[in-house]
Amino acid sequence: MSKTVFSGGRGRGAVGLSRAHAGRTGVALAALAVVALCAAPAMAQDAGRMDQVARASVATGEFSGSVLVARDGEVLLDQGYGFANREWSIPNDGDTVFRLGSVTKQFTAVAIMILKERGLVDLDAPVKTWLPDAPAAWDGVTVSHLLSHTSGVPNFTDFDDYAASRTQPATVDSLIARFRDHPLDFQPGEKWNYSNSGYVLLTAIIEKVSGRPYADFVEETLFQPLGMADTGYDSRTAVVPRRASGYVPTGGGGVAHADYLDMSIPQGAGGLYSTTHDLLKWEQGLFGGRLLQPQSLTLLTTPVRNDYAFGLGVAEAYGDKTISHSGGIEGFNTYMAYDPARHMTVIVLGNLNGPAPTKIGADLLTLARGGTVTLQSERQAVAVEAGSLMAYEGVYELSPTFLITASVLDGKLMVQATGQDALELQAESAGTFFLREVDAQVVFTRDASGAVDGLVLHQGGRAAPARKR
Repeated sequence: MSKTVFSGGRGRGAVGLSRAHAGRTGVALAALAVVALCAAPAMAQDAGRMDQVARASVATGEFSGSVLVARDGEVLLDQGYGFANREWSIPNDGDTVFRLGSVTKQFTAVAIMILKERGLVDLDAPVKTWLPDAPAAWDGVTVSHLLSHTSGVPNFTDFDDYAASRTQPATVDSLIARFRDHPLDFQPGEKWNYSNSGYVLLTAIIEKVSGRPYADFVEETLFQPLGMADTGYDSRTAVVPRRASGYVPTGGGGVAHADYLDMSIPQGAGGLYSTTHDLLKWEQGLFGGRLLQPQSLTLLTTPVRNDYAFGLGVAEAYGDKTISHSGGIEGFNTYMAYDPARHMTVIVLGNLNGPAPTKIGADLLTLARGGTVTLQSERQAVAVEAGSLMAYEGVYELSPTFLITASVLDGKLMVQATGQDALELQAESAGTFFLREVDAQVVFTRDASGAVDGLVLHQGGRAAPARKR
């Protein structure tokens, strides 16, 4: 459950220019702002084009899973791709069960909001209200801080010993013991840092307040009222009908079974499973007012910091609001988004680790909104004078430890990301380039004087800006 593949939220993990999926697999991949690259050819925005976009990632071996797109109650696309079980060649479909990873967090957040409506949880109350033996450092940590990743409680899935401990059964109390004595990353409310630890603490609060195990409480309070019969908390021993196996890519285009994760570890941070059909019921029930009062739903979806609300990312781009979250856990990556203005739902559940579900989901949302998507195979390079490429040379900082260096070599514009090989950028239009080796685009930005001052890397459904040093 590292911050890269379970990336703390909205693309806070490593951004790469290679085919390799950045980082270790884990429980939480977060909400990503959807920024569409509306490139050239205008294409019919119908189910056929959506299917074509999904199949493009299947053809490259990057995606296996199930996809659903709905608008105003009408299902536009409901399709499975690849295999739920490769050894038996069992195909994926809308009833295939996938582990959700951090898509789980919104269910935990809604459970807390329901307890709030019942008068049992005060969002501004300190965690010590329910965990009296909590360390003194947590005195200022409130429920709201946990929900919005602003608590400063360190993310235990980033600890050095996490890989060795993830196979061992745990309880909520033993998980809390792993991080309770670590110093806070920052004072509560001062900053934002994605933390699975916070959602383990929320799990503990739900259990103490309700007097029920987390799995039972969400089953009775969330799933049963919405008729979500194929959703629940996963376990090592449970026999779950139609549950997909989880896979990871290997070198040379191969696939292997994912590493083992004891499912007592994720808790309310990433332990649920579901299907695309059930998740459509969830989106319709949640945003249709069947679970929360209007004021609670507004609070749930109001960003606190870094476009993150309570268990959900909420971003606006070009006048469109997207409420979304991604998930990553051993063998599975997931993405779910909702456009409240259009009552539009996009769900992509994958049983092959990698960024494809988020990329596919962002593209499908663009298509459902009437936009255009250009596939990697459809991009056409244009000729550019070698002299004009010199303006793009420089070092661009995506983060203090991740740089992209652009340089002109033999009349070609090359980019090299930290720790990766140099790749040639192909010009698509003025200031816009793409890579042939991987589905990524680079758009250079200019200041008021016309000088290049940065770039935006579009990859995997995210837009990552980098300033020029």
